[in-house]
Amino acid sequence: MLLLPLYFTMKKIEKYELLFEQIKALINKESDIIANMSNIAAAIHETFGFWWTGFYRVVDNELVLGPFQGPVACTRIAYGKGVCGTSWEEGKTIVVENVHEFPGHIVCSSASKSEIVVPIFKENKVVGVLDIDSENLATFDNIDKECLEKIIEVVQPSIS
Repeated sequence: MLLLPLYFTMKKIEKYELLFEQIKALINKESDIIANMSNIAAAIHETFGFWWTGFYRVVDNELVLGPFQGPVACTRIAYGKGVCGTSWEEGKTIVVENVHEFPGHIVCSSASKSEIVVPIFKENKVVGVLDIDSENLATFDNIDKECLEKIIEVVQPSIS
């Protein structure tokens, strides 16, 4: 009989619950935005093994690449363009089951097949986004949406 470590047999929601506590501990006494974004991206990426996990920050009316885990990425994204730019424009989380069917999708990696983007707010204004890509179709669901929004809501002061 093959025994897998407990972590591999956990349900998605249980992984998010542990991740949430880990992220809170990681940023608890750190005030540097880049350090916090780096650790948050790494923690999410390691927990789920996503293709790409990272942040884009609003700088001079563009989304500019921030800390990330995964292959090289697009450096700048215009307002309203692609999934990230659309999330910024609409100020809401966007879940895409198949990025190749998303109007205006920006191909940073041909391996990416599904995506979730969560906006980061400061004073009711989007100041960045958390972007996560998967090499599988329909990876992200309502559990991911709700849990990632909860994570961003709690860490917003330390990354915006």
